[in-house]
Amino acid sequence: MRRPVIGITSYATQAKWGPWDLPAALLPWSYCDVLERVGARPVVLPPSLVGVTETLDAIDGLILSGGNDIDPGTYGAEPHPETTATQPLRDEAEIALAREAIARDMPVLGVCRGMQVINLAYGGSLEQHLPDRLGSERHRETWGTFSEHAVDVRDGSRLRDILGPNPVVKSSHHQAPDRIGDGLELVGTAEPDGTWEAIEDPKKAFTIGLLWHPEEADDMSIFEALVAAARVYRGA
Repeated sequence: MRRPVIGITSYATQAKWGPWDLPAALLPWSYCDVLERVGARPVVLPPSLVGVTETLDAIDGLILSGGNDIDPGTYGAEPHPETTATQPLRDEAEIALAREAIARDMPVLGVCRGMQVINLAYGGSLEQHLPDRLGSERHRETWGTFSEHAVDVRDGSRLRDILGPNPVVKSSHHQAPDRIGDGLELVGTAEPDGTWEAIEDPKKAFTIGLLWHPEEADDMSIFEALVAAARVYRGA
């Protein structure tokens, strides 16, 4: 049986390897590794508005990966001083991918920034700097190191069926949903501060956004569920 093909959006950034220092489409290997371990074939998608339809025709599921802050102009807000390194092309391209994939009822998983992309695709908005409200960087205590905390997952949600009631997760973010997009449901909040950490569309087969990084954890169940949904989608 052919492995489901899962497209993963990538970072557009300057990168160094060997003697080279060039612009690159880059993705942490953990995304590819976990997908291969659960029976899928990962395909890296560079940020582009060219061929959105053709791209989605070629894959069975979509992961919107982590990355830089999203341009606040995308949701009609002025930038906070701590909102930095935005990439408007990536924002526009990923929102376009998300909207069309969701319209097809293709399985979609948003990771950290990708969760925020899903929320914006549904017309939501973002809280730009959590420390203003929380008084600390508890969701990103040290740059380059994941912070850990528990998440309270709502009873009756699809996510609860996959992860259980209180998974301990790895986070590195300073933004979160502010207004939840129309049609989405809030299904997970961080302990102990109540930050909105997980969303899903209950009318879709698999549209889930997580503000944490499951690709960095030992528990592969969210990816197993994504790949199972991608098999069903391909068969349909």
